Order: sequence, then structure tokens, then C-alpha cells
Amino acid sequence: MAIAHSGWFLFSSFSPNMNVYSKFETELAVRPDDIDLYQHVHSTRYLDYVLAARFEQMERYYGMSMQDFAKLGLGWFMTTANIAFKRPLGWGDRMTVRCWIEHFTAMGCRVTFEIEKLPTGKRVCDGFCDYMLVNLATGRGVTLPEDIKAKYSI
Repeated sequence: MAIAHSGWFLFSSFSPNMNVYSKFETELAVRPDDIDLYQHVHSTRYLDYVLAARFEQMERYYGMSMQDFAKLGLGWFMTTANIAFKRPLGWGDRMTVRCWIEHFTAMGCRVTFEIEKLPTGKRVCDGFCDYMLVNLATGRGVTLPEDIKAKYSI
């Protein structure tokens, strides 16, 4: 099976019980304030890149932006972040941030990501972040509504 989005293909064999979700790409550039005292991107900035890519991808591809969630009184809180670093990015580098939903839980989802340096396409890092859908007024987790899950199940 091949799924195409943003010129990138995912080839997968899967059982009927396994969901396969689309992968989306966002191109970003390293900013001067991303650089640490060792003259490469500080480790915490990679999460910023994933967040920036997800904001753009939520609006562009899923048709439901972070602002749309806020209007409903909902938000996404990160509960886990895992990053495996392969090579550094430096000042002026450009990258592709590729993200996709790996799976849903009753109250959230796992977003898996890969960051690749342009133009080489070499992997800079990969990992995942777990998110919980919360009621912004209370800060407590809520059950993921089926209509939102359906919208994000592309």
C-alpha cells in the first residue's frame, strides 16, 4: 500500500486491525537564537520545531487548527517527549519536519516525528510526543471526541 502526501510516500503492509495515518512535512529554518554555546541548535529547540510543524499541519492538512481547539475550550498538553539525536543542525541550516499520528488513546494521541537536514535528507533526529486532550478551564484530561478522532484519522 502506498500513501502519498507532500510528495512523500509511506509503503506499508498492515493487518486490518492496524491503522496507517498520513505523514505530513513542513520545511523550517534554523534561527540565530536557536544556537547554543557549542554553536549548534540547542536540544530543546527540536521540540519547538515539531510544535511549529504540528501547528501548521493541523490547520493545513487536518482542517482543525490549535485555535479551533481553543475555541472549543480544548487544548493539547504534552505528557511525554522522546528524541533520538543523530547529528546537529547549525545556523542557517534548513530542515524538513515530518510528523504523523502513530496511534490514538482514549484521551489523546502519539505523534511521531523525523527531522531531516536539507538538501541532503540526512536524519537529524526522530522521536515521538504523547499528547492528552484537556479542558482548558480545568486543565483536566477529556475523552477524545469521535468527530475529532475521525478528522485526524487521515
